[in-house]
Amino acid sequence: MVDTHPFSEALEYHERPRPGKLEVRATKATATQADLSLAYTPGVAEPCRVIAQDPEAAFRYTNRGNLVAVVSNGSAVLGLGDIGPLASKPVMEGKGVLFKRFADIDVYDIEVDAKDPEDIIRFCEMLAPTVGGINLEDIKAPMCFEIEQTLQERLDIPVFHDDQHGTAIIAGAGFLNALDLTGRKPEDVKVVFSGAGAAGIATARFFVSLGVRPENTLMVDSKGVIHSGRTDLTETKLEFVRDTDARTLADALVGADAFVGVSIGGCVTPDMLRTMAPDPIVFALANPDPEIPYDEAREARPDAIVATGRSDYPNQVNNVLGFPFIFRGALDVRAKAVTEGMKVAAARALAELAREPVPDAVLRAYSLERLQFGRDYIIPKPFDPRVLVRVAPAVALAASQEGVARSPLEDVEAYRESLRARFQASHSLITTVTAKARTQPMRVAYPHGHDLRIIRAARRVLDEGIAIPVLVGDVGLMKELASEAGISLEGIEMVDPNTQEETRRRYAATLEELRRHKGISLQEAQRWVLDPNMYSCLMAREGAVDAVLGGLTTFYAETIRPALQVLRVEEGRTIVSSLYVVVIGGKSYFFTDCAVNIEPTAEQLVEIAEAAVDIAQRQFDREPRVGFISYSDFGSAGGEEPARVRKAVEMFRQRHPDIPADGEMQAGTAVVDELLRRRRPDGPLERAPNVLVFPNLTAANASYQLLNRIAGAEVIGPILSGLSKSVHVLQRDAEVTDVVNLTAVAVADAHRRRRAKAL
Repeated sequence: MVDTHPFSEALEYHERPRPGKLEVRATKATATQADLSLAYTPGVAEPCRVIAQDPEAAFRYTNRGNLVAVVSNGSAVLGLGDIGPLASKPVMEGKGVLFKRFADIDVYDIEVDAKDPEDIIRFCEMLAPTVGGINLEDIKAPMCFEIEQTLQERLDIPVFHDDQHGTAIIAGAGFLNALDLTGRKPEDVKVVFSGAGAAGIATARFFVSLGVRPENTLMVDSKGVIHSGRTDLTETKLEFVRDTDARTLADALVGADAFVGVSIGGCVTPDMLRTMAPDPIVFALANPDPEIPYDEAREARPDAIVATGRSDYPNQVNNVLGFPFIFRGALDVRAKAVTEGMKVAAARALAELAREPVPDAVLRAYSLERLQFGRDYIIPKPFDPRVLVRVAPAVALAASQEGVARSPLEDVEAYRESLRARFQASHSLITTVTAKARTQPMRVAYPHGHDLRIIRAARRVLDEGIAIPVLVGDVGLMKELASEAGISLEGIEMVDPNTQEETRRRYAATLEELRRHKGISLQEAQRWVLDPNMYSCLMAREGAVDAVLGGLTTFYAETIRPALQVLRVEEGRTIVSSLYVVVIGGKSYFFTDCAVNIEPTAEQLVEIAEAAVDIAQRQFDREPRVGFISYSDFGSAGGEEPARVRKAVEMFRQRHPDIPADGEMQAGTAVVDELLRRRRPDGPLERAPNVLVFPNLTAANASYQLLNRIAGAEVIGPILSGLSKSVHVLQRDAEVTDVVNLTAVAVADAHRRRRAKAL
């Protein structure tokens, strides 16, 4: 079961903590008067003069080269129709999020109150000097054709209507592979297209670019086959007039090799598919309901290769596989247009990628044991990080070869490697640990489950197969909150310590025995176990749950104290420690200890570093490089702290000679390769460390918080280690997604402990 009123969460997502999904941030320092004098007057005059003399310099001195305008009049919003420009803004912001998330492209979403194509054309012409490309979005046919074609003729930047070409390119990639699997050649196949809107017409044209003969295509609109006897056709549809006796979609499909639907759900019946040629290719792409459901299509024609626009079936045709990476490649070579050759290159790159072995990281991300090229896998998965490094270079190379690149690509492999370094961390960090959790969902207790964020997160982790949630707290209040929010609690276990008399007595006896040396009485223990944090930790101790995820409504000390009181430290550990995963600029760092140890000794620093290395390796699949932080750079300053850190470095190296580690070093040295090489030319670290061990709690805690609040770094944590059970603590301002992510961390941690115990 899923949330029966999902839009309440969607509205909250769009409203908090600040309205909308996009913001503008400065990329240069603005802290001092000197900074501002460079950012604005008088310093800004210099680049202005240079650009006035050489317009191409705008790509060097402004953000134009990484900026795309998403332009819409809201006249054809997917699933909503003509809702107008203002109501379409959340969709355009969402498109901007995808550009940023998948290709690190900045976006201005611009909703234009215009119905006349000429007004939109003129607007985009005036806008062109600001941006490096224009993505036209959700503009109805036939005006979208006129707008795009005119702008492509008049402007010298890429103009791309994704509703047309996105579907065409991704479907084209799948089509090429389907032809290969069925032993066909494009020039020999008969293809029927259902839907003569923007996507249908663009896809038909693109298939011709891939080698399909125009005379072997039939287009069907809402009135039937587009044939030579029709007198009601627009100028655009005249291109698809065919001399044929077929009048209906059923007629057209007789003997057809392939069907591509971008029309309406349910317009194709199983009987229609049975009339198609052997090994039919069926792309039913209407969303959310395909022209024929996937299961019905496979049942009617077991020999068919079937694709849909849905993520819950194989072979999803998803535009996100195209537009971010096409624009990335086009912008990086400063292309003047997106040509047909660039689009074909993108489709062929996607098709070739689907034929290659699928990495374990992708399998884990989709909870699959195996995935290989074949009838159920003809298109790469949207979250496959390899898509970026295949499609963007293919597009950039095609632009260079066709002469539309202002900065032609010289070294494809070097460009591909730069993309990997820029995007690898943000693409795979969370999916790696989530995929591990999904291999075996485990029971996770959430103290104070009456927080609505916890209830929403519990629904998601259960539905997504990450964990089996157990909400601890006032059951009546939880049910009331869930009912008000329209969230189904089916499958979610709820436990109220106040009603669990027998279990409570047993837990109280255990607590009294554990804390007797501290003077706790049985009566006090009975009172303590009513605290959901304590009750949850005792559940973990007794094996009723595999992990505990607390916090959110209580302060950190209140949450961790019960765990320290009733759970032993893990074998081989003397202390508990914590870390935060900090993701910034496409790179991931492991900051430790940010939440537990105030002033660790040298020996404790070594143990803290070892725990962080273990988490980086086992949970996040990262190769650790350890840097011990101080205010001194390799003996440049004296004092107790640098001496303590130097001692820790020596001990760590002796115990782990195979793990590159160095220190003591300043934070700036630790994160800049050039500084590290200059100050430590013969050191053991060839690259900047990704595990940063701080000398005290203040330094570690302040560092991750400043990066999070000021620089916009994403943080995951705190992740605790050292306890005999998996216990983690949420920040009080955590959002639902944070809860889900840390749940995955807790489950993956519980997996590790179970495997270690089995050994």
